[in-house]
Amino acid sequence: MTRSDAGAVAAPVVLYDTTLRDGTQGEGLILSLADKIRIARMLDEYGMPYIEGGWPGSNPKDVEFFAAARTMNWRSAKLAAFGSTRHRANRPEADPNLRELVAAETPVVTIFGKSWLLHVTEVLGATPAENLDMIADSVRFVVDRGREAVYGAEHFFDGYAGDRDYALSTLRAAREAGARSIVLCDTNGGTLTNELVAIVRDTMTSLDADPDAPPVSWGIHTHNDAELAVANSLAAVAAGVRHVQATINGYGERCGNANMVSILANLALKTPQALVPAGGGDLNGLTVLSRSVAEIANVAPNDFQPYVGRSAFAHKGGVHGAAVAKVERSYQHVDPVQVGNEGRLVVSELGGRANTQLRAEQLGHQLEGVVDARELSRLIKQLEADGLAFEGAEASFELLIRRHQPGYAAPFRIVDFTVLVEQRDGRDLRAEATVKLAVDGETLHTAADGNGPVNALDIALRKALRAFYPQLDSVHLVDYKVRILDGGAATAARTRVVIDSRDGTRSWSTMGSDTNIITASCIALADSLEFAIWKSAAELRRRDERHFTTATPPPDGQPETGRPATGDPATGEAAAVDPAAVNPATGAPATPGR
Repeated sequence: MTRSDAGAVAAPVVLYDTTLRDGTQGEGLILSLADKIRIARMLDEYGMPYIEGGWPGSNPKDVEFFAAARTMNWRSAKLAAFGSTRHRANRPEADPNLRELVAAETPVVTIFGKSWLLHVTEVLGATPAENLDMIADSVRFVVDRGREAVYGAEHFFDGYAGDRDYALSTLRAAREAGARSIVLCDTNGGTLTNELVAIVRDTMTSLDADPDAPPVSWGIHTHNDAELAVANSLAAVAAGVRHVQATINGYGERCGNANMVSILANLALKTPQALVPAGGGDLNGLTVLSRSVAEIANVAPNDFQPYVGRSAFAHKGGVHGAAVAKVERSYQHVDPVQVGNEGRLVVSELGGRANTQLRAEQLGHQLEGVVDARELSRLIKQLEADGLAFEGAEASFELLIRRHQPGYAAPFRIVDFTVLVEQRDGRDLRAEATVKLAVDGETLHTAADGNGPVNALDIALRKALRAFYPQLDSVHLVDYKVRILDGGAATAARTRVVIDSRDGTRSWSTMGSDTNIITASCIALADSLEFAIWKSAAELRRRDERHFTTATPPPDGQPETGRPATGDPATGEAAAVDPAAVNPATGAPATPGR
């Protein structure tokens, strides 16, 4: 084929996704059969032309995946089964691995073979000639059965460095047996870009010059051990490669594989290369694709991932923020909307009035005529000097704005709280928290046990507030992080607590800071619950519509009274209620004023 370094762009760059096979070799990344099917469907719907589904000869789950895949309708993708060359002692027809590859009934089979004599002799225990036969026999076996053969030259760049002529001879063996896509693999991920380009160019030139050489599509498969996987893939494309293998989010063994998301975005937005999928697919869906795969794989999305990370287009510095507020592209290499992401101004002590005002407006708060942006920015700088960090807790930032607006009234106030922790005679640790809350002129005193002091405090707070705001039942804490701010102070150090919460429709982060970790946690918890009350437009319930706790069963033989219990079912103690909150005529809870 005509190479790009020789002039024109003669053929499109075809993308080959190997998330379901090579990506699953990443430490801690485990996909169920259902997970693999969901991701495969997403990749197909995105327009990925090749999807490597797994290695059917290595595990039953991949065999089940290919069986399920045969019943699916594929929009655009060709499914590929992956496996190794035959064992040196087997004929192809008797080799279990090759038989499984054919039994998978995929239109594409990818065979990998050894390019590096170190692996041939020391790992496989084969002679150089035996290895060439293994490659040729294996490729020919799948081609003769009507499959499109992709040959992956494992450890090619290390093999080339060790013995160039032998490494090239392995490629010739695969080509002569019928492989029409030959992929050069930087399996150890340590080849520098300039070295890789030189080897790619020499390899393509040498084999293309062979008499009567059939045309092949040259491919690249890189790993990220030297932090060069994406750069090496792009450099290989510039040198003439037209088949690129990678994984979504760069998942893979050790330091990962080349990141398909970055490769796709770079090629589509920054080069004139034609792509398959056309135009790089639906680029507006790239962020959703990246995060959805992460969610299915149960891997936290990388906030700092290029193009699709939450921080990919976040601006913290005051100069940057002021410039972006005027001209958005002044500090952005592409429009984040092109890849389905969004720009964001981070509120912090490094930001200025422009950061504060624009971020507030992005969150739906108009400061003009309500809150002075300059004064708010000054307050943020002071609070962050005291240990807060609004860039990681935007719900606390929104509450800060709300609390400075005219007419603000807090939905509740923590009057006081006590937390006790004890462990005696080797028994399990016990934590208990008591909280006194003021809500709309009433005071409620509750207690709760927990598996630790913060858990007990959280339960006690929710227990009290649910008596007034039942909507809080759906709020759950999903993450709790503690940061020591001045380690030199040892156990007297100031701490910052950040809490992530979710209610089924939205998620948010709040924070607190204090030299006492329990106090910092209480501040963050209170902010989280106030934010939930505000954003859900929760209304105060009438006193006679509330149940402070679950009903206490009557003693045996006595009838049910039908009245809600007001004690703690765990301890049997009565909940302390402010006398003003009781109707003196009936003894029943009073109706709160509205």
